[in-house]
Amino acid sequence: MIPTEDASARKREIEEKLKQEQETLSFIRENLEKSDQLTNGMVSILSSFESRLMQLENSIIPVHKQTENLQRLQDNVDKTMSCMDHVISYYHVAKDTDRIIREGPTGRLDEYLACIAKIQKAVEYFQDNNPDSPELNTVKGLFEKGKELLEAEFRSLLTRYSKPVPPVLILDAIGVADDELDVQEDVMLEHLPQAVLHDIICIGGWLVEYGRNQDFMTVYFQIRSSQLDRSIKGLKEHLRKNSASSAVLYSPAIQAKRKDTPTKKVPKRPGKDDGLDAEMDVYVHCISAFVKLAQSEYALLSEVIPEHHQKKTFDSLIQEALDNVMLEGDNIVGAARRAILRHDYSAVLAIFPVLRHLKINKADFDATLQGTAASTKNKLPALITSMESIGAKALEEFADSIKNDPDKEYNMPKDGTVHELTSNAILFLQQLLDFHETAGAMLASQVLGDTYNIPLDPRESASSSSSYTSEFNKRLLSTYICKVLGNLQLNLLSKSKVYEDLALSAIFLHNNYNYILKSLEKSELIQLVTVTQKRAESSYRELIEQQIHVYQRSWLKVTEHLTERNLPAFQPGAKLKDKERQVIKDKFKGFNEGLEELCKIQKGWAVPDKEQRDFIRLAQKRAVTHAYTGFLHRCANLPFTKNPEKYHKYRPEEVEDMIDRLFDTSA
Repeated sequence: MIPTEDASARKREIEEKLKQEQETLSFIRENLEKSDQLTNGMVSILSSFESRLMQLENSIIPVHKQTENLQRLQDNVDKTMSCMDHVISYYHVAKDTDRIIREGPTGRLDEYLACIAKIQKAVEYFQDNNPDSPELNTVKGLFEKGKELLEAEFRSLLTRYSKPVPPVLILDAIGVADDELDVQEDVMLEHLPQAVLHDIICIGGWLVEYGRNQDFMTVYFQIRSSQLDRSIKGLKEHLRKNSASSAVLYSPAIQAKRKDTPTKKVPKRPGKDDGLDAEMDVYVHCISAFVKLAQSEYALLSEVIPEHHQKKTFDSLIQEALDNVMLEGDNIVGAARRAILRHDYSAVLAIFPVLRHLKINKADFDATLQGTAASTKNKLPALITSMESIGAKALEEFADSIKNDPDKEYNMPKDGTVHELTSNAILFLQQLLDFHETAGAMLASQVLGDTYNIPLDPRESASSSSSYTSEFNKRLLSTYICKVLGNLQLNLLSKSKVYEDLALSAIFLHNNYNYILKSLEKSELIQLVTVTQKRAESSYRELIEQQIHVYQRSWLKVTEHLTERNLPAFQPGAKLKDKERQVIKDKFKGFNEGLEELCKIQKGWAVPDKEQRDFIRLAQKRAVTHAYTGFLHRCANLPFTKNPEKYHKYRPEEVEDMIDRLFDTSA
């Protein structure tokens, strides 16, 4: 049972909490009533705002639409005004640009082109919108005037700044420098200043695109053609002025020497014309210069002329210079032809370095002229063919001239030395050695294989010179050289018969054969000869020995007096009979007179080769002194005369000394 105090306390606590809850409930009810009042007030306000907003919208929308229409009208007015200004500007173009156009584009090309662009737009406007207006004729006239002045400016710039390339620059460009330098740096030729070139390119581009004019291309190639030709002529004059000085420039023909020639120096050709050789050197420089200058002209042209017109314009541009270069080549062929007519075959050799240089440069030539007309591209091959033909003709006629050179007594060397025909023939062949590949190809180009009976390799076609192999050309040239040497040998044999003295005839043949052999060996011609004549060297040695033997027989009329023939058998202590004494006297006399006569005659003969001269003397001394010493041993002490010094005139040493003076005109 709960105590009474605790129950009362519990009751008071509950009543207190109930009172608090009632108060809270009353507060909530009051707040809810206020909230309802506020909500009703907000709803009332919003309803009023919505009503007012609808009223405002109904008032603003018509105003907005009206404003939008007004804005559109304003935009249309602005656009119309702008169009009007633009149209009106076309009517002012002529006035605004007239002064600039008439003053020309010099020094202000960009501004000038901008003015012409305005005029062009004006022309297009009036043509489209008012073709009958007088303003169209005005701007058209101004446009044509501007185009005319642009064309004039194009011509003026080209004329004013196009100059011949200085010879020194050309020589640098073609690589004429120190011949010890194998590599030459490429030299760029700048024909026009960059600023000028820029203007020319701009004008040319405008004339093509807007001017509808191709006349400037004709102007371009005419002016540049003249400068190209003048550049080559200037180089030619420069080379001619310097050709006689110590500063003669290094020839491109010589530059290519390592490709075509041995390194051994070849003697000058007979009748060498230094002036002609200088002209040939000038010509090969001009060939190289033409190629290099033409290449640089094409590079320049490709920046100025539209691509589809470049080849045709380039073809026209190079014609004058190319024709002049080819004409000089034709003149060289003509000079060679005239030289052949007067039998001056050595002069024809001048075309060999030219021909070689043309063939070496043919690939560059063809590449440079690629795309030009066939008539242009065929000019160099035609010149090469002409040179090969005239060269082959000269070679053939030279071989025939060696064979048919007349045996003229007054033209024979009195001392039996080397004949002029021999030295000229060898020098001619040595010159061929310097151009052996060119000469071989020259012969091959004329299909001379049948002439020389050279068997063709199955791989070698006779259809054209280019199909011949280098080895075939070498064999063909070897056969040609052997033919010349064979003709020379036959002619020398015929000439030797002019001499009444067989010994002198033998000395003559010996000297010539020996000269031929030594010349072949020294100039390396022997290597070419042995390609087809394996025993050539030994054959010449045999011929030389044969002539020495023939010469030695001339001494038999001296040594025959020293033989045992007709010499009686002497008994020691016995007195010689008159007949026996006379036999001994006659032998001494015959020997002395024969020795003196031969030494007197043969002292005036010549054996230029010291080695051969010493060999012949030594052999003769041995033969004569051996026979003379034996004869003296048998007869010198016999009492065949009271005056032995009259007959025994020479000691063996003196005889040797006399023989040592043979072939010595100074003794």
